[in-house]
Amino acid sequence: MDLFGIDWSHVRFAAPLWLLGLPLLAVFWWMRRRQTERPYGVRVASATDASRLPLTAAVRWRGLPGALRYAAVALVLVALARPQEQSAVQTRSTEGVDIMMVLDTSTSMGTTDLFPSRFEAAQSVASDFIRGRTSDRIGLIVFAGKAFTQAPLTLDYPFLQRMLAMTQTGMLEDGTAIGSALATAVARLRDATAKSKVAILLTDGQNNRGEVDPETAAAVAEAEGVRVYTVGVGDPSKRDVDQRLQIDEATLRRVAERTGGRYYLATSRDALAGIYDEISRLETSRLDQRVYTDVAERFAGFLALASVLLLAERLLAATRLRTFP
Repeated sequence: MDLFGIDWSHVRFAAPLWLLGLPLLAVFWWMRRRQTERPYGVRVASATDASRLPLTAAVRWRGLPGALRYAAVALVLVALARPQEQSAVQTRSTEGVDIMMVLDTSTSMGTTDLFPSRFEAAQSVASDFIRGRTSDRIGLIVFAGKAFTQAPLTLDYPFLQRMLAMTQTGMLEDGTAIGSALATAVARLRDATAKSKVAILLTDGQNNRGEVDPETAAAVAEAEGVRVYTVGVGDPSKRDVDQRLQIDEATLRRVAERTGGRYYLATSRDALAGIYDEISRLETSRLDQRVYTDVAERFAGFLALASVLLLAERLLAATRLRTFP
């Protein structure tokens, strides 16, 4: 309820002991009224004549000045208790992660040892990963014989999903330029403002193209503070696929460990989804929450109203409601 423009659900009193004066004031007012109350009248010839006498305004409202005086004192006591209206302001700030997804689109990614294929499984899991982020900028690098920025870092997740959906195997010159792809991702992350910068590189092969080798790219990533997670994809236990697994696990592991990341091997779509879930947990946005309490003194309104009531009491007592002993 609002009174004097105050939301009383958020009010506390800085000096609440003054409020103890209110019940004492009520008792004092009651006792004074009992002591001073006496009948007012005039002598008349008979009761019949008295019944016809009108009550004047002075008689009807004779107790008003005293009531105003006691009300003013009550307001002063409330003012002395210093009512303060508190408003808590809660701020939440999210510190996101900048993530470059680096996806192999070489023709070998069409191998069907992962259902429905290595590439489609990787594409589907990457889409789920994007859907699970809320405040992180994410970009997409695609590579085969060369590396290409399919989408820069962005918070526009629908746009990023469209760019991912447009990606397909064979869209670039064939080959596996892992070093060039990683160097491109690091270049995109170099000017990123987030404290946490991450590259997730997925491939099913070994570096055989490009002008930058993976070890050199890893050194640059380390210098730029980019943490690299490397993911090898393929199931070496399946012999009915048209291409054997040729992942350079040793190199991918060194690249990841040098930058503070990890290397994973995904032999199924479910395993790949679990890897992305783990990376998502490791690279969680930090949420800072602060609560600010604003305190506003509200005693002035009570003092102002008490002054008005006292002035009204004085005017009435000196004019229309003036009493004589």
